[in-house]
Amino acid sequence: MADTGQEPEHRGGFVRRIGLFQATAINMSQMCGIGPFVTIPLMVTVFGGPQAVIGFVAGALLALADGLVWAELGASLPGAGGSYVYLRQAFQYRTGKLMPFLFVWTAMLFIPLGMSTGIVGFVQYLGYLWPGMGQTSGDLVGLAVIVVILAALWRRVENIAKLTVVLWAVMIASVVLVILAAFTHFSPHRAFTYPAHAFELTTGHFWLGFAGGLTIGIYDYLGYNTAAYMGAEIKNPGRTMPRAIIYSILGIMAIYLLLQIGTLGVVDWQQMRDENSTAHSSVASAVLEAAWGKGAAQTVTVLILVTAVASVLTGLLGGSRVPYDAARDKVFFRSFGSLHPRHHFPVLALVSMGAITVVGFLIGRHTDLTTLIQLLTTVMVIVQALAQVAAVTVLRHRQPGLRRPYRMWLYPLPSLVALAGWLVIYGYADRNSPGHHPIEWSLAWVGAGCVAFALWSAYEHVWPFGPKEISEEYLNAPDPDAGPEPEAPDAGPEPDAGPGPGPGTDTDPAAPAPA
Repeated sequence: MADTGQEPEHRGGFVRRIGLFQATAINMSQMCGIGPFVTIPLMVTVFGGPQAVIGFVAGALLALADGLVWAELGASLPGAGGSYVYLRQAFQYRTGKLMPFLFVWTAMLFIPLGMSTGIVGFVQYLGYLWPGMGQTSGDLVGLAVIVVILAALWRRVENIAKLTVVLWAVMIASVVLVILAAFTHFSPHRAFTYPAHAFELTTGHFWLGFAGGLTIGIYDYLGYNTAAYMGAEIKNPGRTMPRAIIYSILGIMAIYLLLQIGTLGVVDWQQMRDENSTAHSSVASAVLEAAWGKGAAQTVTVLILVTAVASVLTGLLGGSRVPYDAARDKVFFRSFGSLHPRHHFPVLALVSMGAITVVGFLIGRHTDLTTLIQLLTTVMVIVQALAQVAAVTVLRHRQPGLRRPYRMWLYPLPSLVALAGWLVIYGYADRNSPGHHPIEWSLAWVGAGCVAFALWSAYEHVWPFGPKEISEEYLNAPDPDAGPEPEAPDAGPEPDAGPGPGPGTDTDPAAPAPA
């Protein structure tokens, strides 16, 4: 590949405008949307008691381990599309464009369907403010919210980044208020009185509940990678990407634990299992009403609704970059590879994901939210999570000269922990969704993707019907971190000093900024 003297993403038209605070806010807004407010009762149900906090702890550990995978890949391959870029670079040597094609194939489904769960949660909490809302009214409201979100995304990315900071502040306010309300009305006896046999680790029942709780837990943490999908728009990605991922996981972990424990200390866990109760459908509103009264509960419910919108907005913002980058590299339909002429965002990708979000919302409204989460997670695991864990090791072997401003702490331990966690989620998927067969559906979807790839590759005359196209553009690209000395000192040791350094940079402070 000829060296053009430009970063790969600059040739695509993106400009690096998003800093550390905005990137962290984007991640946290996506992570802490409506998720924890609707999944606390689900977590209690799968565990059968207040020991459900184990699920959030396990989800945090898996998110941290997998976050370090994302941190190394995102810092060394800072292009638009996130996993698409990482899988393309790692697996091109043996299977050509198969892995990035399969990722885009599944991402066009699981990203917007994941966003649809946020809209389902929005309507669920709206029911607290609108008790008489019927099924049809709720469907129409959800569809209208999706249209408003798409309209908000129809603008330049730097304006959206500013909007996400505002929405992030609303998110923080809503969870802080719920936590404060919970601990002003907190009962240790209610929170820490466990049913008999709650911690019998030798029983299959515990581990089945653990696997279900881990699935719900990691679903709540998903979003720590949102900024990675916007790698071509992140300033100083070698420093910003790892820090934004790690800071957002640690911050949300603290929030979730306080939120879970505080809620269990106010609302009886038996009520959370009753599908007809407010404690099940709108548990945060139930906490506020018990602690501060109906008026406070209604006010904070409005903030929770804004938080739900924020998570969907940031998810579609980052996810829409995936098919764009794939199309630009001729691994997806070419019509997805164009930007809006004025606002520079991928138009067709955004519209398509918005349409799939609509479909997912309607499916979620008429099925079970827990099953929808299980299906989405299973599809994501088989193509993205497991392959990406392998990609770190493959790239260290295939591209040892790749610039790595961040190298995974304690490599390969985090990769192994992430691998084990994802395998537990996948292996228990059918048992946690009896009758819905998420493993079979995920395999069928990937199989259909392989057929689609065979047809596409035959048409395009690429491997296996043509030569492999090896592209190592990130080996020759200019250092996007080169420039003035960063404002904040580096928290970790010098990069490449050996295994396990923290977030760092190999930037020379005296080096000139790239053109």
